Amino acid sequence: MFREGPKEACGVIGIFGHPDAARLTYLGLYALQHRGQESAGITVSDGKKISSHKGMGLVADVFSGNTLDKLKGDRGIGHVRYSTTGSSNIKNAQPFMVEYSRGKIAVGHNGNLVNTRKLRDELEAHGAIFQTTMDSELIVHLIANARKKKLEDNVVYALSQLKGAYSLVLITEDQVIVARDPNGFRPLCLGKLNGAYVVASETCAFDLIQAKYVRDIEPGEILFIKKDGLKSVTPFKSVKHSFCIFEYIYFARPDSNIFGSNVYLTRRRLGEELAKEAPVKADMVIPVPDSGNYAGLGYAHASGLPFEMGIVRNHYIGRTFIQPSQYIRDFGVKIKLNPVRELIKGKRIVLVEDSIVRGTTSRTRVRTLRDMGAKEVHMCVSCPPHIFPCYYGIDFPTTEELIASSKSVEKIADFIGLDSLQYLSVEGMLKSMPISRKEFCTACFTRNCPVVPDDGGTDKNVFERD
Repeated sequence: MFREGPKEACGVIGIFGHPDAARLTYLGLYALQHRGQESAGITVSDGKKISSHKGMGLVADVFSGNTLDKLKGDRGIGHVRYSTTGSSNIKNAQPFMVEYSRGKIAVGHNGNLVNTRKLRDELEAHGAIFQTTMDSELIVHLIANARKKKLEDNVVYALSQLKGAYSLVLITEDQVIVARDPNGFRPLCLGKLNGAYVVASETCAFDLIQAKYVRDIEPGEILFIKKDGLKSVTPFKSVKHSFCIFEYIYFARPDSNIFGSNVYLTRRRLGEELAKEAPVKADMVIPVPDSGNYAGLGYAHASGLPFEMGIVRNHYIGRTFIQPSQYIRDFGVKIKLNPVRELIKGKRIVLVEDSIVRGTTSRTRVRTLRDMGAKEVHMCVSCPPHIFPCYYGIDFPTTEELIASSKSVEKIADFIGLDSLQYLSVEGMLKSMPISRKEFCTACFTRNCPVVPDDGGTDKNVFERD
């Protein structure tokens, strides 16, 4: 909530063939709560009727036992949406559902499209009326406006019009449809539970409901799940994969496997590589909770320095303190993370962080460490400097707001108030990954965009990211 870093990507889940689909979807969203805290929603079907409930806030705030009792059916999809500034609106909560000539269809989307302006203009020219500011709505409009005889062909046609990132779950009266963009930007996986099929953004959702992981949904794959089983199609031209490397660095839960490998172990390797590249003479390693914990462990292991949880996180902070005033923001940083004074007083500290975006939160945090008696504060960051916004579903600020896009490492260190600042290199980051470096999108670090927006990037805020 007070993290100055990027907002979370969204989370999606789908269930087919289980009598308690609504409750399983609810539990799965609980596991995926880290991917979005603005809104949550569930849509279910009993084969004839579709029902839905969604609202603003955390999963536990949106759903109750009575609410779930009303969501009857053996198939369902769910969505948690990330927090944005100034765009909290129930209309933007998902799954987004429409009724058209073929019945009802609802969609939950994780990702961001980069040809939204073109598609929206074309649809509006043909009479489409948009209800939300989400690019997800484009998808159902495209399906509804397709002229194919079969729903499967309409879905293929609609997705063929899209550019950018999408991991989707869709539901109609009789089926659940799952799709992943050809680049594979966002994770999406398939599991089974007592004969039922489950799909989710991360495997941590499977663990909670005791589903068994089967495989990842392949980039460019569309999966149609019906009573007679699965039908997989891969209708699009194969392209180079562009898995979001920041999912490993920050977004995904450490107990999840994404893109076929474990997040916890990858973050430890990032920390170990960081220690090799950025050795510091210090008394201890302290991670910034919680996302810096695992890289901090790796750094301490590789450097031989003691690892200490010298900053304690208050896990009971809600949205109450989110205010525009910088003074209140600084207060929020302090109330969320509090250093252990007796541990750090007079000590030289290596502070391990996963990223620096604007730098303002880090500045407040370092000032607090100084006030509590830290002798030296050295920050080591387990990824390279962020110099470019993301067009594929991460709410990074504009280039102007990214501190590393305009300041040298030395000037960033001065701004934050550090004795030294060192980032992991792009080479070191890629070396730490569990799969080939050629599989990843690194645009936020290198400006090398795998899918270029239609107008070069200026349309990225036409719709909200999902």
